[in-house]
Amino acid sequence: MADLPIETIFEILTRVPAKVVGRSRSVCKEWYALLSTRDFIRVHSSRSLVSSNQRVLLNDDLTCSVHPIIFQSYDYGPRSIVTLPFDHQNNDVSILSHLNGLLCVCLNHTNELLLWNPTTTAFKRLSTPDSLGIYINNLDAVGLYADDADDYKVLHIKRRRHVYESYVYSRELNFWRNIPFLTRQEYLSPNFAWSPGTFCGGTMYFTLCECWVGGTNVVICFDINSEQFKEISFPPVPSTGFVQGVLVNVKNELHMFAATGWFEITIDLWTLKEDYWIKVLSCPPIPPISLSLWGDITHYVTNGNWFVMTKLGKLFTIEMDTKPFEILYPVTWFRGYKGAVFVETVVSPSI
Repeated sequence: MADLPIETIFEILTRVPAKVVGRSRSVCKEWYALLSTRDFIRVHSSRSLVSSNQRVLLNDDLTCSVHPIIFQSYDYGPRSIVTLPFDHQNNDVSILSHLNGLLCVCLNHTNELLLWNPTTTAFKRLSTPDSLGIYINNLDAVGLYADDADDYKVLHIKRRRHVYESYVYSRELNFWRNIPFLTRQEYLSPNFAWSPGTFCGGTMYFTLCECWVGGTNVVICFDINSEQFKEISFPPVPSTGFVQGVLVNVKNELHMFAATGWFEITIDLWTLKEDYWIKVLSCPPIPPISLSLWGDITHYVTNGNWFVMTKLGKLFTIEMDTKPFEILYPVTWFRGYKGAVFVETVVSPSI
């Protein structure tokens, strides 16, 4: 390839797996420079968003492992053990958000936020001496997004001493700044639980749910361009049992898996159209699920089938009569913060 034009080399290497890019950087100085440019990383990342590059990361007290997804059976493949490159205590790491191969994680023994690429192993600490970038579980919310200038940013909503504050971290500037956050006073109650953010169409979305039967459930939206917050309604689901709303970006359209019930669970799939929810489909009532499995339930949609899974594997499959999706689309989190689905890229957590 040494005699090929640099444009041809660029086109070829933006189509190879991320780990091949990492090895190719050691070929020569010219390749290292080319494969480290922002244009190369941006194009390679966009071309990596295919099913074959998707991986499931599962973390427990003993091991952290990465699994391929077997599309013939729609289950997890053989695991590869991952050594966490940062200080931790018994793998006590919460995975809060992911985007284009980057994970935003919290070290639970210090409450520090980090950006981490598990493919390249590179990471960046986001905490500061004045306590910015410190995440408190059950009080805070985090979302990861990229703006039009390809700057990766972290939105951190903090609930402290009955006051909400919100901050945005810029990878480009390596700096946190405060932005206005307005919401109802009653949402300050610790009875309200935030989901991690889901980035879709220039907006970051969070569910905010009151933790008892019949409680209030809303969706909080953050426009990444205007940096303004607003509230929209939750899908009109029954409030006669537990309610869990899990958001997922499917082809740049926001969907929600809304699970409701008590002894039997019903899961409906909704899509957001101009701030209004439209039901896509309903599944039959699901037999009782143990609390241990309910705690880390997640969903995948692909090729006309809907899979309900946990970190232990597939629970059941529902055939959909809607248009098939071309690749696997996961939700952005496990309820236990112990897993994530990510795409292998060479996106760096720092500049």
